[in-house]
Amino acid sequence: MKFTLSWLREHLDFTASIEEITAALNRIGLEVESVENQAEKLSGFRLAKILEARPHPNADRLQVCDVAAGPGYEKVQVVCGAPNARTGLHVVFAPPGTYIPGSDMTIKAGQIRGEASGGMLCSLRELGLGEESDGIAELPEAVVLGQPYAEFAGLNETVIDISITPNRGDALSVYGIARDLAAAGLGHLKAWLAEVVDGQGPSTIKWKIDHADACPYVVGRLIRNVRNRPSPAWLQNRLKSVGLRPNSALVDVTNFLLMDIGRPLHVFDAEKLSGDTLSMTLGHGESFKALDGNTYLLSDQDLIVADEGGVQSLAGIIGGAASSVSNETQHVFIESALFEPVRIALTGRRLGIHTDGRYRFERGVDPALVLPGLEAATKLILDLCGGEASEIVSAGRLPEWQRTARLRFEKLDSFGGAKLQADEVVETLEHLGFTVAARDAASVTVHVPSWRHDIAAPIKLDPSPTLDDNVAERAAQSVKLVEGERDLIEEILRIRGLDEIVPRPLPEFTGKADQSVMAKRMASRRARHLCAALGLTETIGFSFVSTEEAALFNETSEKLSLLNPIAVDLSHMRPTPLINLVKAWHRNEARGAARAALFEVGPGFSPSGQATLLAGLRAGETARRPGARAREYNLWDVKSDLMALLDEMGVPSEAVTVSRKVPPYFHPGKSGAVQLGPKTVLGYFGELHPQIVREMGCSGTLAVFSLNLDAVPARKVKKRQAPEIPSLQPIHRDFAFIVDKKVDAQDLLKSVRGVDRNLITAVSLFDVFEGGNLPDDKKSLGLEVTIQPLHTALKLAEIDAVAEKIVNIATKTVGAELRQ
Repeated sequence: MKFTLSWLREHLDFTASIEEITAALNRIGLEVESVENQAEKLSGFRLAKILEARPHPNADRLQVCDVAAGPGYEKVQVVCGAPNARTGLHVVFAPPGTYIPGSDMTIKAGQIRGEASGGMLCSLRELGLGEESDGIAELPEAVVLGQPYAEFAGLNETVIDISITPNRGDALSVYGIARDLAAAGLGHLKAWLAEVVDGQGPSTIKWKIDHADACPYVVGRLIRNVRNRPSPAWLQNRLKSVGLRPNSALVDVTNFLLMDIGRPLHVFDAEKLSGDTLSMTLGHGESFKALDGNTYLLSDQDLIVADEGGVQSLAGIIGGAASSVSNETQHVFIESALFEPVRIALTGRRLGIHTDGRYRFERGVDPALVLPGLEAATKLILDLCGGEASEIVSAGRLPEWQRTARLRFEKLDSFGGAKLQADEVVETLEHLGFTVAARDAASVTVHVPSWRHDIAAPIKLDPSPTLDDNVAERAAQSVKLVEGERDLIEEILRIRGLDEIVPRPLPEFTGKADQSVMAKRMASRRARHLCAALGLTETIGFSFVSTEEAALFNETSEKLSLLNPIAVDLSHMRPTPLINLVKAWHRNEARGAARAALFEVGPGFSPSGQATLLAGLRAGETARRPGARAREYNLWDVKSDLMALLDEMGVPSEAVTVSRKVPPYFHPGKSGAVQLGPKTVLGYFGELHPQIVREMGCSGTLAVFSLNLDAVPARKVKKRQAPEIPSLQPIHRDFAFIVDKKVDAQDLLKSVRGVDRNLITAVSLFDVFEGGNLPDDKKSLGLEVTIQPLHTALKLAEIDAVAEKIVNIATKTVGAELRQ
């Protein structure tokens, strides 16, 4: 929101300096983005006259102009390519050394196609004040040569640009800013009242509202026999000072009131309308050509203003080219309406239209200004363009915006951290436009002004079958009272000064910490550190992916689709961080990276809820080293990562089993699921499915793993004792068992581990063999068994007894046969 000091003075009597004003704005929550002196920005540009324009001897489209630009520049030769450059024309001249803001360049003297050029003749776009044009700016004849252009155009102003939060639609006007500054003690607010214009006869155009939920109230007025012309200098300068381009008096009036009091308006050329009724209705597939020159396809979600001939305006957002006013316009119809903010926002967002009107309507405009805004526009148009105004016509009714809010004085200290006298609190609220409805020693109840939509806003509760209407209404009223009180506290604190709020530390926690939560946090931290130690680099990605990417890694669900995504490719909650890791590898691979080792800890989403996942990826080739060639990463690399993580988190490899029940995005024959018991799945490891690798734009093998940190049991903290280190050498025995192909090696390992837990300390699979002399339905599993005697050396007979038990249990549990 931009405004100038002179415009601010129209509504506020003040003596404060620019520094004091900007400090106050920041203090009350209207953050200053920039302060710009337009005269400094346009320094160097001066008024000039083309004494003679003649064709360039070496270029058909260029002219050589002799220019007079006041003292020091009585006659300067300038080469110009503008088609409208001609003898006698008054122009804007930029001498050498002038910075051109519209082109981001500094003018230098030089030669153009063999002819000297000592400056530049400028368009308004090059001054940063207008849009693209085919020629240079043309000025009136009665100008003083050499006068600074900023002084001539009335642009020697200081412009302040402030940032407005979405809840402060009331501050999107110069009057609204003046009201806040007055409440902060920086001046006296001048009263604004619209002069009522008596209508002369009925209007030949009337309103009709088909959808009161989208437009509850609209008023309008016909003005006959106007003469549209350029706006006077004061109005043009007002608009140009805040970056708006003057158009014509009729359009400039609506733009002025938009910025001045925050009331969006629209004017139709009445002679271009068909029939006698304008309807507020919904679209149904029409094509609509707007004032911006673009054509939009409308839907039944878009509110339109239509006559018998079709769409004439996209309500609250942009007018139509078919009914736009021009210099030939003689009769105009003015619209002033209220629109439902969410519908305006959704339509503008869907169609990609950004206008000042939409910006204000979607944040909420002052409902009490609908009629005064129309009166103010009528008076200005009559003053500038003449004509006769009809009686006002309307449809619908003004919504009930009146509401109250209550503030308990002691809450300012307990909740807001400020000790203030009750009279000071009430005075501040009154300066902001609140009026006292009731007051006692402990509290004050105030009427909320019409322009503050964010104070004690109506509460909508979802209907519940367990609540009757009276209970729901009481619940909503209770919530509204609490929120209204907090809103009032915020108003008092910001007007007093946000920088005056004394920081207070949170109260010291004296209760018992949730040990399970603390344990999970510590486990996550240890897992991160171990991943780094394993050579993995941590990444942090969005929790959103495209719907197509989510579908590759899981079934998509409407529950996980975003209603308002920040981008098209971020429209769905991600099922796993693996998607982000694969995309990161794709970008690195495209830039010639030979390998990647990445991990991310973050949420994964499913229709049943959210889980904290640790995902890892190894892609490309391993590093070359003496005695070992580079090879592609495979499932054994990531299985090793996953098992190391589980061991670090207190889950030893002996406690888990590996199954084949993996998600479909894993390779069906080169992956596994790690389980704790028959039901608890801790994670997965393996190679990504080749089809998904191709769909994601990658090549080669992608080895990945995923660990559900929420499913890992908390590590039990035990008192550590010195480990008993055996003094005897362990014994290693290999066994090869022939089993059915359908037998899982994990079942065989589990049974062998249980033979003698005092002696057998480790069992590992070292070989899987199929084919050769084995039957087609059989395979050979090679196991290494470690037997560790503790106190006395084992005799050969004792070792053979353990081996016999191993063979017997393997035969009994999985039908294994010892391979000879």
